[in-house]
Amino acid sequence: MRTTGQFDVHAGDDIPFVLTYGLSYEHAPRPLDARQAIADTDRYWTDWIDSCDYSGEHTDEVHRSLITLEALTYRPTGGIVAAATTSLPEQIGGSRNWDYRYCWLRDAAFTLQALLGCGFVAEAKAWRNWLVRAVAGDPADLQMVYRLDGARRVPEFALPWLSGYDGSVPVRVGNAAAGQFQLDVWGEVLDCLHLARESGLRGDPAWDIEVALLDFLEGHWQEPDNGLWEIRGRPRPFVHSKVMAWAGVDRGVRAVERFGLPGPVDRWRALREQIHAEILQKGFDARRGTFTQFYGSRGVDAALLLIPRTGFLPWDDPRVVGTVSTVERDLDRDGFLLRYRPELEQVDGIAEPEATFVACSFWLADALYGAGRVQDAHKLFDRLLSVRNDVGLFAEEYDPQARRQLGNVPQAFSHVALANTARHLSGYPVGTHRPGPR
Repeated sequence: MRTTGQFDVHAGDDIPFVLTYGLSYEHAPRPLDARQAIADTDRYWTDWIDSCDYSGEHTDEVHRSLITLEALTYRPTGGIVAAATTSLPEQIGGSRNWDYRYCWLRDAAFTLQALLGCGFVAEAKAWRNWLVRAVAGDPADLQMVYRLDGARRVPEFALPWLSGYDGSVPVRVGNAAAGQFQLDVWGEVLDCLHLARESGLRGDPAWDIEVALLDFLEGHWQEPDNGLWEIRGRPRPFVHSKVMAWAGVDRGVRAVERFGLPGPVDRWRALREQIHAEILQKGFDARRGTFTQFYGSRGVDAALLLIPRTGFLPWDDPRVVGTVSTVERDLDRDGFLLRYRPELEQVDGIAEPEATFVACSFWLADALYGAGRVQDAHKLFDRLLSVRNDVGLFAEEYDPQARRQLGNVPQAFSHVALANTARHLSGYPVGTHRPGPR
């Protein structure tokens, strides 16, 4: 039950090698000219990236990340998979092994920023259209995760007969996060659709959907949720989730004010102020001078670095600056950033450590730049670039002690963060807001 082939290769040899698979009841696949296929592939990607209009710093690295995002895109629908692998561990020998071969709604806004910001309008529109199709129907019944074709069924189960990467089990198929309540996703979707509208994407099929999403937020924003990190512990009132609920309502208000779209704008303005006031009252620890991971928490969360990016507060607001300093201090591991400290308050229900999170370290560079610490921001960005692998790819996490990448790879979230932070550090707008003081 195996097929083998053997040939000798000597120094300087150039030998085409093609491995082909076909179904036994169909005609054999056409022979492939390997040299021509490589040349065609090279020409395709060269032509594609030549349309990029980014001209800031680290152009080669941004190009590599954009190519990775395009390679992770399912062309028939425009959906972008979170990563190409399943169950590559976040901790060797641990159980933080997830299946990322699906589309996360949360990634939409970040990805659109990267694509639109670099001139890839057609690709951004395809992603926007995938998003609209996925959430249509009953927008109040959003799923966090969808299949590439937009299908909702993503059951999670283990494959116990597989030993896992370096003994890390279980190996999983599917992702139970699809059934969680993650409040921030409603805000992410609304922010994404507003960004598409502000960027001039033609065709606007989404306003009825956005109104339905806003109706849901109005009735559910005070509920605890599983949050950005899809915790498997008990739901909490995560500050980042509340901020994104505020952002979703804010985008609805601005859509009415700027584009004249119909909606109960006075009611939405009042809701926006109510959410803003509660977050400042319950989510900010005045004694420590920092926002907290959730209401009443003793810990912080790297997602708090995104607060100024949403427009909730300016980059140089003292409460933001204090939060950045606290996150930088409390979540640092050898010059890179953890998402949060899982051992503190047992927030995620998994009593295992993990490595630093690549995207979070890019968010810190954004925040440092926005706070005026320009040199620190560039040093951190350069440090992150230095730990990419030999072909310029990032996984989800990096272990600075073992000096190795961990988690699923290539990770779209990491490469989106690289592209957006490079744009930010080069003076481009971030999302729908201008960067802070230089």
